[in-house]
Amino acid sequence: MTESHYQHLRQYPNEQQNRSTQIVKAATAVTAGGSLLIMAGLILSATIIALTIVTPLFVIFSPVLVPAVITVVLLSMGFLASGGFGVAAITVLAWIYQYITGKHPPGADQLDTARHKLFNKAREIKDYGQQQISGPQAS
Repeated sequence: MTESHYQHLRQYPNEQQNRSTQIVKAATAVTAGGSLLIMAGLILSATIIALTIVTPLFVIFSPVLVPAVITVVLLSMGFLASGGFGVAAITVLAWIYQYITGKHPPGADQLDTARHKLFNKAREIKDYGQQQISGPQAS
């Protein structure tokens, strides 16, 4: 026997194993895909049947359901907004309390810097205004 014949015998089991693995993978994919396709069809059918049954009930009760849903949505939004503004107000009041008592809350440096810039700009405008008023009188 030649060397090439031995190589072919050694490669043949690998080829057989690769083919069987591919067949198993394909069978699994077909089974899983088919099952999911059947489930999707059943769910679609159930949805259509349920919608067909429930639609007349929605039409009959819509004069009650629509205002009820609108009321519930508005009440929920009102409570959420009220709670949010309450939390924001408490947070702002706590920050102001910490700032006034000198505990240096986050952002206090930026507030101090902005206050100093505003104060300096107001002083510059005041000085400029005084110069403009006193300038024509001096001449």
